[in-house]
Amino acid sequence: MINLKDTIVAISTAQGAGAIAVIRLTGPDSITICDKVFQSIRHGKKLIDQAAHTVHFGSLMDGDKELDEVLVSIFKAPHSFTGEDTVEVSCHGAPFIQQKVLELFIQNGAQLAAPGEFTQRAFLNGKMDLSQAEAVADLIASKSEAARRVALQQMKGGFSNELVHLRERLLNFISLVELELDFSEEDVEFADRAQLIALVDEVEQLLTKLINSFSLGNAIKNGIPVAIVGHTNAGKSTLLNTILQEDRAIVSDIHGTTRDAIEDTLNIKGITFRFIDTAGIRKTTDAIENIGINRTYSKMGSASIVILMLDINDPDPKIHEAITEVKGKMNPDQKLVVAINKIDLIDSGETNARFTPEKFPELSDNDAIVPLSAKKQTGVDNLLNELIDTVNLQAVDNDEVIVTNARHYEALQRSHESIRRVLEGLHSGLSGDFVAQDIREVLYFLGQITGGEIQTDEVLGNIFKNFCIGK
Repeated sequence: MINLKDTIVAISTAQGAGAIAVIRLTGPDSITICDKVFQSIRHGKKLIDQAAHTVHFGSLMDGDKELDEVLVSIFKAPHSFTGEDTVEVSCHGAPFIQQKVLELFIQNGAQLAAPGEFTQRAFLNGKMDLSQAEAVADLIASKSEAARRVALQQMKGGFSNELVHLRERLLNFISLVELELDFSEEDVEFADRAQLIALVDEVEQLLTKLINSFSLGNAIKNGIPVAIVGHTNAGKSTLLNTILQEDRAIVSDIHGTTRDAIEDTLNIKGITFRFIDTAGIRKTTDAIENIGINRTYSKMGSASIVILMLDINDPDPKIHEAITEVKGKMNPDQKLVVAINKIDLIDSGETNARFTPEKFPELSDNDAIVPLSAKKQTGVDNLLNELIDTVNLQAVDNDEVIVTNARHYEALQRSHESIRRVLEGLHSGLSGDFVAQDIREVLYFLGQITGGEIQTDEVLGNIFKNFCIGK
């Protein structure tokens, strides 16, 4: 449990040696503690007497011993990240120096910060809501341009502002509905039912949009899984090596070489894709290879995109059969890209004539067929463009609100269930007290996202425990 009367300290820069490191203190005694060990080189004045948002050059003293020359930045409450008095000390980046500076502050009254405690204090002090605080962790962990942009947009309050606007409008109407209950004997109506239905319908549509954005948000945050499946020796491993530009998977003419899933990631136009090369699909009596084939189906089921590698030398019935079999194991939300490999062995005119989309009724409008040569690296760019087309980059470019957090997604789903009951109740003429109860549930679940309805330290502790120390 956090005690806001404590002053905490942590190393805020990454572990290891560097040119500089930053040690951060926050809390009511942060400036006073720093004053105990800081000696200004220029004027000798105390830090407590200096203006906020100023930087001071001097030495950290361990008794009579100079520990390091440092820059000290002062931030005074409430104008700091945490909303408290905060000091950031920039020292030289040797791990030994960092540790000695940290120990010096602890010896003089600071306590070592818990993971995420700085950001948690910012939340508790009203500097940001919970969804913004969680976006801080997402921004630090972002591994692609799209993930960075989405996290930054949420940290700035894009998602929060959307929810605050919703809550304000619903609170206004619920107050009118509950006012009617106080005058139930007079049979008066303060809340126009037509306007309320229009509002609830608008809220329901917005919640649906936010819920649907989670599939994109989750993919951007964690990487889009792409399973490469197909018959043995179709060129799956060669394709993986070509895409990654390294010999990641073993390539051999021997059937059944790949027996386990091989995974690696690649950033394409700001989006992280997780490619999974799987065991070739065929009938075999080899027990170990069969385990690999079963894993192929498992990986295929969890992928957002399935690349089905087929050999152009295969007869058309075998190609159609393979597409039908794979499509039968996919769900409607998955995209299938049929990669017809080894086109370097066939005349280009024949390739274009055989592999047109209209000749493959098994494919949906969302699917695609791409002739290529993984070995010669021909047509691979077309395949990668098909993967990019799966991602709604326009939503990212337009800074639309995209849900990336599973906790938010769950709360939105429960809000949506409640708003549907409100809508059904209004259309059926349900009593105002029952409608008001369902609206209160919507407000409660929306409040869980921003933190307004989270009361227990256990929940907050669970949210912040995965943050890095110093943030």
